[in-house]
Amino acid sequence: MRKMSPLIVLLLHLSAGYCDSHFLQYYHLAVSAPVSGLPEYSSVGYVDDQQIVNYNSDSRRSKPKVRWMEKIEPEYWETNTQTEKGNEALYKNRVKVTMDHFKQTEGFHYFQVMHGCELRDDGSFTGYLQYGYDGRELLYLDTQTWTFMPSIPEAQITTQTWNSPEVQWGKRMKIYLENECIEGLQKHVKNGREDLERRVQPKVKISGQESDDGILTLHCLAHRFHPRAVDVKWVKNMVDDVPTYETTHVLPNPDGTYQIRVSVDVRPKEGDTYSCYVDHSSLTEPLHIVWEPKQPSVWVIPVIITVVASLLLAGGIAGFLVYIRHRDKR
Repeated sequence: MRKMSPLIVLLLHLSAGYCDSHFLQYYHLAVSAPVSGLPEYSSVGYVDDQQIVNYNSDSRRSKPKVRWMEKIEPEYWETNTQTEKGNEALYKNRVKVTMDHFKQTEGFHYFQVMHGCELRDDGSFTGYLQYGYDGRELLYLDTQTWTFMPSIPEAQITTQTWNSPEVQWGKRMKIYLENECIEGLQKHVKNGREDLERRVQPKVKISGQESDDGILTLHCLAHRFHPRAVDVKWVKNMVDDVPTYETTHVLPNPDGTYQIRVSVDVRPKEGDTYSCYVDHSSLTEPLHIVWEPKQPSVWVIPVIITVVASLLLAGGIAGFLVYIRHRDKR
């Protein structure tokens, strides 16, 4: 059984891809009862790592969250508001239905829906749709067969209904994901391209501290970069990845840039070198910042260090793309 994080946690893992790949993603959350600061229903839309639209059961209006979304015609906001009002009623009811499936009569419960599409820089595209309840995945859309697959026994009946010849919900969602979703993404990227494709090179700070037992703790802070997707790790002798001791989430800065810190514990031997590897779409080539014991703290404003091509490692795309490729292998 896979875990499906609550919406609030999931938003911390949103990631934009390298190059010119873009994502349009929507997150819907309905709860069984009002909670202080949390509406009974909320919906947010993202392009890459930027929230573009928000709707909740308190405001009952779809509202733009970035300035470039104001370029869209007024009819969009009215249509989107009416759609979300329909989703609000649908998902509030879905919470009650799912509680019945689990034989629950009280307590706080929440129903989640996540869907979106990706348009890659080579012109290919893909999409996903996933339903969850109380942090667990209920069922998901298999984009190879365009049928729904249950993740837990309680989702079997719903899956059978949605896959039935009379409903074929998966085939209908295929049309949405491959047409309406992609067309909407292209429109949003056109309106927000200057902001979405802004590239800010990371600043990097490395530091180390040695303990009495000979263990050296190394820290690498990549800071003030944009977009969000980044690959940061420690490497031994420019080749071997070092197991991570601690990695923070990619966290936002007040100015719209991001930061992440990666730490490792090592026991250095004579001749060993340790370097912080940083790969980001703003860089022509990855950085290798070498730890020097005589320099306990070093700030680096990116100066690209050329390394042998065979040692260059492609940056991993987190969050959404990992999820999609995992689905494609199923």
